[in-house]
Amino acid sequence: MEKIRYENGTYRTGPVHITFMARTLTSLLFYSRLFSIVVRGSAQAKRGLYGTPEWCEGSLDTLRALEAAGVKFEITGIDAFTAVEGPCVFIANHMSTLETFVLPTIIASFKDATFVVKQSLVDYPIFKHIMRARDPITVGRTNPRDDLRAVLEGGTARLKAGRSIVIFPQTTRTPVFDPAQFNTIGIKLAKKSCVPVVPIALTTNAWGNGTYLKDYGKIDPSKKVRFAFGKPLWIRERGTEEHQEIIEFITGKLKEWEAEDQAGK
Repeated sequence: MEKIRYENGTYRTGPVHITFMARTLTSLLFYSRLFSIVVRGSAQAKRGLYGTPEWCEGSLDTLRALEAAGVKFEITGIDAFTAVEGPCVFIANHMSTLETFVLPTIIASFKDATFVVKQSLVDYPIFKHIMRARDPITVGRTNPRDDLRAVLEGGTARLKAGRSIVIFPQTTRTPVFDPAQFNTIGIKLAKKSCVPVVPIALTTNAWGNGTYLKDYGKIDPSKKVRFAFGKPLWIRERGTEEHQEIIEFITGKLKEWEAEDQAGK
């Protein structure tokens, strides 16, 4: 299984030849490649042949398709979680569809993992077979109490089985991070299961949100994609301090990246 090659816990997109077609029909060509990746994965899943290696392969193919479209990646802090024994709860901000497709090859190449996802994703045509094969925890996002119960019960069972959980504790994905909309559900799960949380800061708005179909927006290669993993945190007491540390890690990274982008203009 091919993996991303990291140097000192970091990956950056190297030189990539961008074809004239990719420069002029960026979104069209990317989505045609993505459709092929999803159809292949769905066919494997329906035959019961879609395990972690296949998931990581499809995820990496998506990353490569984005790079072929001119999108540059920067992934840092991998050593923060690969050195941890056992499963973790990964807690990230949620900006676009991109992280759902790309995080599997980053995380599951090292730790078996699944996601907390909206129920609609496991009902999505074609894609639903892939999601169901990964045994996600589903939430409806209409009843917070029911969602909390589903995450705590389902997450605890998976973590006890050695499977890490990736969760986006926001009410919706958005290019602007609002700490007030960032709940503590991941903290509660980690505390209940006695596992560490690993914060993830990300900026993925190179894959925009669509006007009519939210998952299929414009691909903008001028925007760099970044993932940064923070140090693992063990939950003490109610987890208030750890929750604040995660928020500070994410906001700090977003400000740092914004400053880098402004300086590069």
